[in-house]
Amino acid sequence: MNQINIRGVDHFYQFIESESAESSKPVLVFIHGWLLSYQYWIPLINQLKGEYSCLAYDLKGFGSSRLPSSFMTQNNGDNNQLFSENIPLCFNLHSYAQDLKELLTKLKIHKAWLIGHSLGGSIALWGADICNDIVQGVICINAGGGIYLKEEFERFRKAGENLVKFRPQWFLKIPFFDFIFARMMVKKPLEITWGKQRLKDFLFADEKAAIGSLLESTTEDEVHYLPQIVARLSQPVYFIAGKQDQIMETQYVKHLASFHCLFQDHQRNVYEIDQCGHFAMLEQTELVSKYTFSLIQANQNNISPNKMLR
Repeated sequence: MNQINIRGVDHFYQFIESESAESSKPVLVFIHGWLLSYQYWIPLINQLKGEYSCLAYDLKGFGSSRLPSSFMTQNNGDNNQLFSENIPLCFNLHSYAQDLKELLTKLKIHKAWLIGHSLGGSIALWGADICNDIVQGVICINAGGGIYLKEEFERFRKAGENLVKFRPQWFLKIPFFDFIFARMMVKKPLEITWGKQRLKDFLFADEKAAIGSLLESTTEDEVHYLPQIVARLSQPVYFIAGKQDQIMETQYVKHLASFHCLFQDHQRNVYEIDQCGHFAMLEQTELVSKYTFSLIQANQNNISPNKMLR
């Protein structure tokens, strides 16, 4: 992996150049979800790299993009604001989108499609909004929202915060924990190697980033603002959902998708996958690859995606 400093934090990324000679094609940029890392995109990238250059990176505070060991703290009203190299360290969706914008700029990527999983899908939508001169389209995988249910969100936020605060690293030595993580949030068990990777990413995610991104992305204002972003995006936006996803149920995916102009024009922009939970890119890699390739190709060739996905 390569390393680049983005707004005071060293980010780790992997760039795989396309085997195709066509330089006019966009770069596919992959954005992982909460408590995860870039690793989960590798199977999908391996299926797409023949036609498209691919960029996957670890969000700040996750995977190998560790936060600086030393922080400057400045009192900001009721809270203490963290700084790195005099740059505020924030963990809201806008901040992660700003990181993405600088990453694309520094790597001189001028044309891109953003592909985001779960929380990464929300970051992709924000990124498309602030990088509309670069981003040609978005594909959200197991991502949706826009409906704020106060009591449910409060329980979810509290449970998530408690989960992050209690993560002793001796969990790595307990037998069968990787077995459990290979079965969480999916329709069918993943390979045990993915269980080990999920456990590792869960344990080593930075606490400030993990809690901050959870709490900041699930406020009532943030939840209600996401549909406004989707509604004003002029780029094509598609959603791939798992029919058995119990984390991001299809009704919430369809709700967010309904704000986009494709839906308003009676065009299909939600694709449901059967026998699939919250990790579509691992559970149904070939089908996600087919959808991704066809949706991007169709838009590049100005034809209806439905003709390619029959």
